[in-house]
Amino acid sequence: MQQHYRYQKPRWMRDLLRFLPLKSQFVLSGNVRDLQASEISPDIVTPLPFNQALHNALREAGYQHIIVFNPLNGFAPMVPPGDDPTSTQKLLGQLSLNVVEGRVSGGIDLLSSTLERLIELPGEPVVLIVDFASCLINHRDNLSPVEHNLFTRALVLSHQARARPCGEQRQAFFNTVLWVVEKEGDLPDWFLINNPRIRHIPVAKPDRIARRALAPALLRSLSGQSEDATMQEKTAQDFVDETEGLLLLDMNAIAQLARIEEVSQERISDAVRRYKVGITEDPWLKIEKDKIRNAGTIIQKRVKGQTHAVTHMLDIIKRAVTGVGGGKQGGRPRGVVFLAGPTGVGKTELAKTVTQLLFGDESAYIRFDMSEFSAEHADQRLVGAPPGYIGYNVGGELTNAIREKPFSVVLFDEIEKAHPRLMDKFLQIIDDGVLTSGRGDRVYFSEALIIFTSNLGIYRLDNSGERVANVRPEEPFETVQKNVKAEIERHFKLVLNRPELLNRIGENIIVFDFIRPEVAEQIFSQMVENTLEGLTKLDLTITISETALHALRQLCLADLSNGGRGIRNHLEAHLVNPLSRVLFDMDAQPGDSYQITGLLTGESTQLVLTKQESSF
Repeated sequence: MQQHYRYQKPRWMRDLLRFLPLKSQFVLSGNVRDLQASEISPDIVTPLPFNQALHNALREAGYQHIIVFNPLNGFAPMVPPGDDPTSTQKLLGQLSLNVVEGRVSGGIDLLSSTLERLIELPGEPVVLIVDFASCLINHRDNLSPVEHNLFTRALVLSHQARARPCGEQRQAFFNTVLWVVEKEGDLPDWFLINNPRIRHIPVAKPDRIARRALAPALLRSLSGQSEDATMQEKTAQDFVDETEGLLLLDMNAIAQLARIEEVSQERISDAVRRYKVGITEDPWLKIEKDKIRNAGTIIQKRVKGQTHAVTHMLDIIKRAVTGVGGGKQGGRPRGVVFLAGPTGVGKTELAKTVTQLLFGDESAYIRFDMSEFSAEHADQRLVGAPPGYIGYNVGGELTNAIREKPFSVVLFDEIEKAHPRLMDKFLQIIDDGVLTSGRGDRVYFSEALIIFTSNLGIYRLDNSGERVANVRPEEPFETVQKNVKAEIERHFKLVLNRPELLNRIGENIIVFDFIRPEVAEQIFSQMVENTLEGLTKLDLTITISETALHALRQLCLADLSNGGRGIRNHLEAHLVNPLSRVLFDMDAQPGDSYQITGLLTGESTQLVLTKQESSF
């Protein structure tokens, strides 16, 4: 059933019209550079510039003359297109202003001297809109004599102004002054605060009702409009959902972009994506599906023994590629994954492999070591320092990286080490797919795959506060998985007090198993093979005897507590370092061939290396 949305004036406009008979001056601040949804006739809503919407509201209230002042162009009458501006231009003459080609050039001195004459002007009611009023002063806490004189005069006049009855209905009107600023704090506090004759009216960003009222008018100009009312309703709803947090000016620009690039109505989501990330091509659509279908084999060459984790990760990737289950708000990331488990089991390696698989380039992998973000103000490193602080112009490491590479895999490594304050940023990324940088720029994560890794759940604190093992390698994987998830849930709920973040991640917590002995054998064999093959680039041929290989295996697999990373460390200590040492001592030359025939253990491992005679 089609839902009918009735137009409603924005709140700031309703407040202004309500208080016009009661206050002589107003300060309008906030979203004053955006378009406004305006009803130009019954059931026809169109976007209008803020000043035009303000003009229409004032005319509707009964004001006959509207004058706009800005620091660049001075005074000018504001009249609807096609109307005769002569009467308002004559009014400018009554204010002792020299009108040239319908305008009056002026500065802050002329504005100051004109205020008194305008407020006391008899006859039909007048409104003066002081636009870009934030630009009238350099610093509100250190006013120049001219700036101080302007606002002192405005303050006094706000108390001296008197409403008078005008028109056939004898309504009360002031000659009103409207100050239009970006922020309320742009004007001196003593001018605005505790002044009963001046009303501050904040202009909010457009809500869902305003965006929904405007959506049909913007979509009407695009090709591919369906005749089905239900389909039109769905397209409008999608447009509103996709533009959550955007301005009406942005919605209008998206519609213009769609027209230029010939994007049809049913693909409006694609136009929103292009506008947000600034890239026409969608790398997600270019991903070879056959590569994803066969990815299990590819991944398991680099990530050993984690079949459950690989399968779950591939399900999330397939969902990201197809867009299935993306949620109501299309701005959310393509996928969010939480990888948990012991150290050295392949969590980070899986993230790298997935990046290579998706984008064919590991440079699309952005990693943040969260142990570096444990300080209270670490969030400023990610999003940038706020105005007035050191580093404001530099931007944030995360927001800069996503702006440069919106299509990427973002890895937050060891998330439990981050300051709890950062959890709110992560919640914003997962929930809305957007972060606002310290400079005020909106950065979108809608095309990113977000991966968190953590060692949570491997250890826990006992009743005495001692750190004890929560899971053990000898336990079956089902027990490991259950206990790790339970400890993660406890940590988010009781320690971080962020259960909502865990809820957003949902079932995408993937628990990795310990490196079991049979998997450790595979990892060891692959590492040895890669190490010896790497020497062929130096034109050296190194082989290893079964006896030496068995001894090396015993040394490298004696302790699996650090997983694959521990195996690599042992391999470096017992193979790579001693091999480098002996090759150097023997002055090995390109083309030489050697066999490792034995290992001698002691303070440091020594290799027994035998040179092989060339068969040529």
